[in-house]
Amino acid sequence: MDRQQISRLAHADHPIAAPLDDDSVRRLLARAVPGDGARVLDLGCGGGEWLLRALTGHPRLVAEGVDISESALDHAREAAARLGVADRLTLHRADAARFAAAHRFDLVLCVGSTHAFGGLPATLAAAREHLAPGGRVLVGDGFWEREPSPEAVEMLGDLSDLPTTLGRVVADGWTPVGGHISTRGELDAYEWSWTGALAAWALDHPTDPDRAQALETATAHRDGWLRVYRDCLGFVCLVLRPTDA
Repeated sequence: MDRQQISRLAHADHPIAAPLDDDSVRRLLARAVPGDGARVLDLGCGGGEWLLRALTGHPRLVAEGVDISESALDHAREAAARLGVADRLTLHRADAARFAAAHRFDLVLCVGSTHAFGGLPATLAAAREHLAPGGRVLVGDGFWEREPSPEAVEMLGDLSDLPTTLGRVVADGWTPVGGHISTRGELDAYEWSWTGALAAWALDHPTDPDRAQALETATAHRDGWLRVYRDCLGFVCLVLRPTDA
């Protein structure tokens, strides 16, 4: 079982692949989408959940998504057809960090996929290249709520605290015009859903050759969450506009 399949199973009950509940997603999209006729790009779109919600809420919006997982893109295509928005959604199987589009976008999203670019600063630099004049970026990434252990840093990377994160974003030429800091409830619900969905799949498929791996992965993830990073990791989404645009 590869990483993409594990992610698909783990997110079965939480299609937004980030610690956000439905109300938070709705509020962020309301703040980020600049108008009904906007052109939207999601870099690292996975199953396309952000784009699907934007498309269903804005009848004239058009969207494009980029991801390396063919199975995730297939899921997005099937969901778009079911929702009646397939004619306004274009999907690309490609490395988001190397994706080149023929036009620019009014909103560029990258929530929970900044690792594809090597971190938040590189993600924002890439997003700027896709952004139309007057456009916005919706980005989501982790930060340290408290001093992390060396094990947490090794597991999740060299993050910063929230004031430092925002300071660097502003220094890079962005102005926050909205945002959301995930609550403890959102963070815990996401982790319980991730580990629970994967473990439930394993229990529901006792003869599958991948059962043991799925159970081991769910257990290891749950242990890392509870023992290593639950008390120090936070998650923030930012709606940004270029300061000098």
